[in-house]
Amino acid sequence: MSIVKLNNQAVKNATSFGSISSLGSMTFIKKLTASSSATLSFVDGSDGVVLDDTYKEYVFTFNNIHPSASGDGNKFQFNFSTDGGSNYNVTKTTTAIRVWHYENDSETGLDYHTGGDLAQSTNFQVITEGLNNDNDHGASGTMSLFNPSSTTFVKHFITETSSIRPGNINYRYMTAGYGNTTSSIDAVRFQISSGNIDAGDICLYGIA
Repeated sequence: MSIVKLNNQAVKNATSFGSISSLGSMTFIKKLTASSSATLSFVDGSDGVVLDDTYKEYVFTFNNIHPSASGDGNKFQFNFSTDGGSNYNVTKTTTAIRVWHYENDSETGLDYHTGGDLAQSTNFQVITEGLNNDNDHGASGTMSLFNPSSTTFVKHFITETSSIRPGNINYRYMTAGYGNTTSSIDAVRFQISSGNIDAGDICLYGIA
């Protein structure tokens, strides 16, 4: 990548700039929109979805994920598949960190959330605290999945979400870990731990 150079000493007097090249690109692949959906699944080769060696990194964006059910047990979560979506049960080891702030400013906090991590488990990975179905509640965020088509290395991922928990508490929830498999990951499923995804969308991008 070339360096941007100012051809004059002062920015305000600059008349031209050097070029920027080889910055890579973010390519839109697929958008899934929830409507009382039990799951939203991205399966390689299905309906325009790509999760192969076309890209070394894939990014999912979550926009206003809203649960159908009320209560604190509605957690947004995901799992991987290595068999085209027949089973979502990849073994994972993960960590989870959360930061929170009450709307009425009565409490704030930060901790390593041992209840949100996995240790060589095939369970779905939680990526938010509990969500309520109030119209001013929900979750948004991102997940990066690295080199899912590798048949040599494990599959690392990072997630970060912002959500509103029952009691009007804002949570920033961060997880990271790896799918402990050298098989290619070719599908990713998202769901709410209780009830359906009432509304919201998830988009998939490839990073070149």
